[in-house]
Amino acid sequence: MTRPRRFDLIAFDWDGTLFDSTALIARCIQQACRDLGVAVPTLEQASYVIGLGLHDALQHVVPGLPAERYPELGRRYRHHYMAAQHDISLFTGTLEMLHALRERQHFLTVATGKNRSGLDEALAHTELRGLFDGSRTADETFSKPHPRMLEELMREFGVSPERTLMIGDTTHDLQMAINAGTPSVGVSFGAHDHASFAPLNPLFVAHSTAELAQWLLHNA
Repeated sequence: MTRPRRFDLIAFDWDGTLFDSTALIARCIQQACRDLGVAVPTLEQASYVIGLGLHDALQHVVPGLPAERYPELGRRYRHHYMAAQHDISLFTGTLEMLHALRERQHFLTVATGKNRSGLDEALAHTELRGLFDGSRTADETFSKPHPRMLEELMREFGVSPERTLMIGDTTHDLQMAINAGTPSVGVSFGAHDHASFAPLNPLFVAHSTAELAQWLLHNA
């Protein structure tokens, strides 16, 4: 007898959860700061803002920059990221995990701090076509940890919060889940130290994609 699904909708963060891009993003933030001659954040400081929308992330990491210079900083970040983005890829085992979840007929979605053009470019790769049913990005709704991304996805697919699961590598992801009233799962191989997840009460913290896949197939 087939066990009923616990969750109908699974929302994944992108960078640091499915895509092995955390170190690159942090380095690109640092390079953009060097280009503008402003204080360069540490890798830890730059990693902390991953998952936020780009404007919010840059304001957090360079709080003293005049407002009119943030677009310039964003352009330099994108320049460095675009130059190196093809050197990174999905975490090993991610495709197999997503196909297994699709076979169980979950709605699979993405809730990310990336902008729409960046996510669409990533999703256009042949290996990812048709795997995701929906997505939301920070430039078309509110940035994490505001719950709007999850609220819009739940409304689109007609799924209640208790039947929705958010999976991410940052406290921004897990706080968004709390704000939306949904359970969450954390992964420790992305941007934030998993010790910071405890106050946010994720159902599980996975230390590898294989561990995440195993937990999902037995518990989701």
